[in-house]
Amino acid sequence: MAAPPQLQALLLAINALLRKRRYHAALAVLKGFRNGVVYGVKIRAPHALVMTFLFKSGSLREKLRAILQATYLHSRNLACFVFAYKGLCALQSRVQGQTYQMHSFLAAFLGGLLVFGDNNSINSQINMYLTSRVLFALCRLAVEKGYIPELKWDPFPWYTAAVWGIVLWLFEYHRRTLQPSLQSSMTYLYEDSNVWHDLSDFLLYNKSRPSK
Repeated sequence: MAAPPQLQALLLAINALLRKRRYHAALAVLKGFRNGVVYGVKIRAPHALVMTFLFKSGSLREKLRAILQATYLHSRNLACFVFAYKGLCALQSRVQGQTYQMHSFLAAFLGGLLVFGDNNSINSQINMYLTSRVLFALCRLAVEKGYIPELKWDPFPWYTAAVWGIVLWLFEYHRRTLQPSLQSSMTYLYEDSNVWHDLSDFLLYNKSRPSK
């Protein structure tokens, strides 16, 4: 069934507008906001679903509310950051007449401060995720630029051993310093496996179900 003529005309006008280069920077900011919403939902919803039903107590209604709240916060913040970052980059380029590397840093710095500066669990997870990748990238960049000599042997096994050694030491003796979701995961793996009463909570369930 063909679309009404009015709708076809509207779509043609919108598509013509989207193809105009003079509006490209502004439209890129809007699409960045859209992509931030979509990506935030794709990333957070499955994670929140699994973590909530694995580790959180409460009614089904409370769990669903927690999942929706986490998904909303993640997608909103990511969308707002992309909007702010792309908008500030475009603004700096327009004011100075060309693009400089510092534009990216300044735009992201201000956007991160405004959007991700609130110290909550979602922002904390996102920032910790980025921290590990930033450190890896800076090490690679330092090697590429010659600031750090390239090793002739693979340091990854020793890096891995140090990371696991430190995180388990922290969990066993300084648990409060670890992020709550990591504490929950490690408690499930390393402490809950020390307790059982019969075959049901040894193999089928993690903990015994309360008798009715």
